[in-house]
Amino acid sequence: MKKRVFLIGGFNKTRTLADSLLKKGYEVTAINADRNKCEVLAQKKQLNVFCGDGSKPFVLEDADAYNADIAIALSERDEDNLVTCELCKKKFNVKKTVSLVSDAKKTNFFYKMGIDSVFCAVSAIAGIIEQHALLEEMSTLATLSQGRVRITQIEIAKSAPVVNKKLMELKLPHGVIIGCVLRGERSIVPRGNTRVHAGDELVVISSDEHESDAIKLLTGKGE
Repeated sequence: MKKRVFLIGGFNKTRTLADSLLKKGYEVTAINADRNKCEVLAQKKQLNVFCGDGSKPFVLEDADAYNADIAIALSERDEDNLVTCELCKKKFNVKKTVSLVSDAKKTNFFYKMGIDSVFCAVSAIAGIIEQHALLEEMSTLATLSQGRVRITQIEIAKSAPVVNKKLMELKLPHGVIIGCVLRGERSIVPRGNTRVHAGDELVVISSDEHESDAIKLLTGKGE
């Protein structure tokens, strides 16, 4: 049975994430309070679209949140994302909740409130810039931002060749960036001296043509 993912709020991020998840075989439902945006989202084949405020319990109930496996809150308002995830977790028993936050200072609070994964776009970008502190890398970021971006979550096994290495020691292909390190319940903004541990999950941002190279390098598989 396909896993069901709810994308709640947001628009551009929702469109990009929906494309990626649908390609991977997930059943995806997007919830948005803006009818015009819903009409645009509804143009995507296989994407279920529900118009309503995802921070309201009756909207989530009407959208059948009881059967969601993962809920991802992508609103621009942190408070809405928190309420949405709290409702999904406590009222609708969604197994995995993920929230976007605009203020990195709120990250720990969100975790304390029971949110499973919290991502701050500002912190991630700061980490990317610090990790690749060369002007030439900015051209890579510009290229990635224009499209054809792949975001892949890679779990690092004990046998992986990158275990215990610093990120600065990895010979990543041009066009590949480690955007975030997920370690247990923690979301770590990567730095050049961040070491990779067995069991880590790396969020890898890459261009289409370099995704497979990055997976081979980080897992040691396919070499």
